[in-house]
Amino acid sequence: MKFSTTQKKDALKAVAIISLKITVAGVAIGYLHDYDFLLGILLLTRILVLIYTDYIKATSKNWILLAGMLLTGSLGVLVEIWGVSNGYWEYHDLTNNRQLPYWLPLAWMYAFRFIYKLERQVIVILKLKKLLHKTYLAIFITAVLPVFGEVITINLGVWTYSWPYQFLGVPLYAIICLVVLHMGINFLLSLVVRKKKIHDPVFINEK
Repeated sequence: MKFSTTQKKDALKAVAIISLKITVAGVAIGYLHDYDFLLGILLLTRILVLIYTDYIKATSKNWILLAGMLLTGSLGVLVEIWGVSNGYWEYHDLTNNRQLPYWLPLAWMYAFRFIYKLERQVIVILKLKKLLHKTYLAIFITAVLPVFGEVITINLGVWTYSWPYQFLGVPLYAIICLVVLHMGINFLLSLVVRKKKIHDPVFINEK
């Protein structure tokens, strides 16, 4: 596919904005991870504000985004329990012998929002129609942006992986897990979109 210079610039701008937001979130988690309950309250407050503005107050409600956030938060915690229980990674500076921080499910929810928003923006900018092209985009975004956020938090001492084949603290296995989880959730949401006949540019195959 060929894209115009304007499309490329707009797509890169969208990526840059999301990357900046991920940087801010990563640094905040890094410097506040010793106060994980407070961090959890801050993230919960932010998500409740988003729910109020996007679903309670708004006239046009994107329930697919909310469903994706809830699914990601729930499945993300299950993945975290599996990983920590098997010693694949470890969170630091937690009180009361806890293995998982309070903010964790909220961070997973927020991560889905970041990824979905960027996918949607780039799809609209580049005028992607085929679901296959959208899938390639989703895989690329998931393999890059969450990893960028993890590099920041890992190097600020939030957690460490024990898996091998690491790049700046992030192992190849973790990247694969992130992509599989996100694409699995995308697949489930695409089934819902198709069954309910919802027009969502991220999950529909347009002609």
